[in-house]
Amino acid sequence: MIFEQYDIVVVGAGHAGAEAAAAAARIGANVLLITQVLDNICQMSCNPAMGGVAKGQIVREIDALGGWSGIVTDRSAIQFRMLNLSKGPAMWSPRAQCDRMLFSANWRRVLESVPNLSLWQDEVVALTFDGNVVSGVVTRMGHTVPAKAVVLTSGTFLNGRIYIGEDSWQGGRVGEAPAVGLSDQLRENGFEVQRLKTGTPVRVDGRTIDFSKLVEQPGDTVPAKFSFTNTMPLTEQRSCYLANTNLRTHDILRTGFSRSPMFTGRIQGRGPRYCPSIEDKIDRFSDKDHHQLFVEPEGWLSQSWYLNGFSSSLPLDVQLDALHSIEGFECARIFKPGYAIEYDYFPPTQLAYTLETKLIRNLYFAGQINGTTGYEEAACQGLLAGTNAALKLKGKAPFVLGRSQAYIGVLIDDLVTKGVDEPYRMFTSRAEYRILLRQDNADQRLTPLSYAIGLADDARMRRVEEKGRLVSELSRIVEELPIVPSQANGWLAEHHSAPLSQRVHLSTLLLRPELSLADLEQLSPELAAAVSALPDNLRNEVHQEVETSIKYQRYIEKEQEVASRILKFEDISLPVDFDYYTLHALSYECREKLNRYRPVSIGQASRISGISPADISVLLLTFAC
Repeated sequence: MIFEQYDIVVVGAGHAGAEAAAAAARIGANVLLITQVLDNICQMSCNPAMGGVAKGQIVREIDALGGWSGIVTDRSAIQFRMLNLSKGPAMWSPRAQCDRMLFSANWRRVLESVPNLSLWQDEVVALTFDGNVVSGVVTRMGHTVPAKAVVLTSGTFLNGRIYIGEDSWQGGRVGEAPAVGLSDQLRENGFEVQRLKTGTPVRVDGRTIDFSKLVEQPGDTVPAKFSFTNTMPLTEQRSCYLANTNLRTHDILRTGFSRSPMFTGRIQGRGPRYCPSIEDKIDRFSDKDHHQLFVEPEGWLSQSWYLNGFSSSLPLDVQLDALHSIEGFECARIFKPGYAIEYDYFPPTQLAYTLETKLIRNLYFAGQINGTTGYEEAACQGLLAGTNAALKLKGKAPFVLGRSQAYIGVLIDDLVTKGVDEPYRMFTSRAEYRILLRQDNADQRLTPLSYAIGLADDARMRRVEEKGRLVSELSRIVEELPIVPSQANGWLAEHHSAPLSQRVHLSTLLLRPELSLADLEQLSPELAAAVSALPDNLRNEVHQEVETSIKYQRYIEKEQEVASRILKFEDISLPVDFDYYTLHALSYECREKLNRYRPVSIGQASRISGISPADISVLLLTFAC
């Protein structure tokens, strides 16, 4: 036997696979990570960026749990921006542009440093089973690798097919072979398999772009970072740029519709509604005379630029003609054409909350195989799948996050409860408790939970405890320091804020939307001294947490109250083998969906589309009394 028996084999080394393997090994499992090309670990196949609206919250949650995506992003970043600063803190979302090659190299360095984790370059072509329990994998080289659990993170490689105009061939990415065989084997074992589509734009040679015609987008003046650990913030950044299509661009693109695989029906899988191709945009929004494009560098030293918003599967000649009609790109050359890729996925209603499949025990799915899109969505699934696989083998309770605990909890609940009919992308609007699930408090929400299962280490936990202590101290100072009218009114007038008529505490002034905690430091020397005394590595985080918790205290308390009421339904379990067709008080649609999806609680049942409040009342009467 060439291979020993591993506790866990992880198939695929994209963002999901890397986080799954690292998490499982950290908890103590003996892990083998198998991927087709070791030099392509965590490839940023599409946009070389991490984070963004809601996605940035997910990366901070991964980091708070002890994952590596935030650390690798900080080590690979070339620009950092905090998005949505004009809105409330629940909407603030960190985003980092990354060096594509450095990101992959940094991830490989991480994986090679994790104890209990081995790497193997090969392709998994089949799984082995012992009854309804997975028992290992078979590789293209003919090796059988025994394992107690398998985490499948195959990305877009399952029966992947690439399209550029009328040309089409099998592939997982341009230049890489697809994964063939696994889909058919799992279908034979009772799994439902469907198709989705995604795409990517041309990569442009930056030496041929006239940047003087574009609008520069620099990074933040004082860049933040993703990880709650002591990674270094950027001291130097590369700018991104804005460009726009025009009516001539749209006319040129339309000339290729007759050869478009999307419009001619050769692509059957549905693409991401919120990240459509440029041809889809001009077809769906024909009244628009332009569409904004984001011109983004792919590295510190690379001349390759990513044209975000110009994803296309049109013929190459049409892509080039349309590109040359855009101001600043008249003489542009490209390194790689845009293309679409269609691939197999498994509707995620076939999974438990742990991401273990319902049909085959100890088999877990994570990432685009579950119908999601985006590095961040994939990475958090990998982290949870690897964690739960390792915990189950140790005989420990599963690690499941609720909707009021994390964006990750929202994502997984959406997947396993509602399923997908298009590539799933996280938005802040999907979360009911946005003010609770801010990017700045992810460590306080999640690190204690992760530490309890052995994923987050002692250093992380000590840092969270220290931050919590400092937040409490500074909050107490703000809430107790008095301010009198004679001391404040002149200063308030300069800041266009109403005068005081009586003595108040600083926390009362902080409730005013026009005043910030930094403003109040100018008014109160005692507060300024307390802030200055904070440790340098925690000052900004503590400052922001105190300001947010005081300003939004009533909203936070209201969301916590609502979440507590909803959690009562989550605690009411439903039997896994009950025949709901026997409950004739339920609507037929409800009985059909309950038998199909098998929710584990009344709370989960209430979120299934088509199940009414009246149906929930019947379930409560049946199972809660």
